[in-house]
Amino acid sequence: MGKKLKERRRKAPVAENHIRTTRRTRRLKISSGAFIAPSFAGVMTFFILPFLVVIYYSLVDNPISANFVFLDNFKNILGNASFKTAVRNTFTFAAVAVPLAVVLSLLLAIVLETKLPFRSQFRTFFLSPMMVPVASIVLIWQVLFHYNGAINEILLKLGGSRIDWMKSDYGLIVVVILFLWKNLGYNMILFMAALASIPKDILEVARLESATPLQTFFHIKIRYLSSSLLFVTIMSLINSFKIFREVYLLTGDYPYDSIYTLQHFMNNKFRSLDYQTLSAAAILMSLVMIVIIGILFIAENHFGKDVEG
Repeated sequence: MGKKLKERRRKAPVAENHIRTTRRTRRLKISSGAFIAPSFAGVMTFFILPFLVVIYYSLVDNPISANFVFLDNFKNILGNASFKTAVRNTFTFAAVAVPLAVVLSLLLAIVLETKLPFRSQFRTFFLSPMMVPVASIVLIWQVLFHYNGAINEILLKLGGSRIDWMKSDYGLIVVVILFLWKNLGYNMILFMAALASIPKDILEVARLESATPLQTFFHIKIRYLSSSLLFVTIMSLINSFKIFREVYLLTGDYPYDSIYTLQHFMNNKFRSLDYQTLSAAAILMSLVMIVIIGILFIAENHFGKDVEG
């Protein structure tokens, strides 16, 4: 009987500690849930629920009668000539502008990494577009690329002829230049930060081994830049879909065919209250973006895994 009493007294503190730990863990979970709840409610309200509504709209004939039509909206939109033109122009623009934005900003970062005179002034020059409002950007581009603008005046003085930039196939070139002017500075700063974080001892070993600058770049630097390359590419891809604001202010609802993008198509469908077509187009664009970003992540994991290891 005495042994059992001693055993019970010995186990009592352990049981009390376990109960105290369990209560502390429960309180921690409750407090953590209370802190996370507002953010979770915000994500549900402004992201998840609207996306579910978009999926619902894409599967009905219209929001009022709400007759279920399954994939008919997707079939109709894939046969829509305006949608095909918008898709072709959007992906043509992204295929040209995004690689240029990544490559040129990386080259600028490498150049500014060296002891270049007036380096800070160059950095400020490329970052200045980030501080300029959209309306001012549009005004600058109208002054430059209007039919009677500065670029055409220069062409006339050089013996050329006027070009209606925004109402011809040259419009895509103008928009690409605008996109690069806006985004090169931000991308350049990201690459400069990534280049500065590369271990100096590895670069020093490469220099002692008589590696050329190109060998150092492709075999060392590009490996350490893989995550930054992924991030810059994704951000440039996303920003390429935001160029609609500037193009809309320059050209209105229905621009020349070469710069009629998916955002123009969606904006026009929204103004005409064609929500089912708009929703189907948004879902298709989201699926394509998910596939592209997934491919980029796979590529980054392949080229950057040895650095992480």
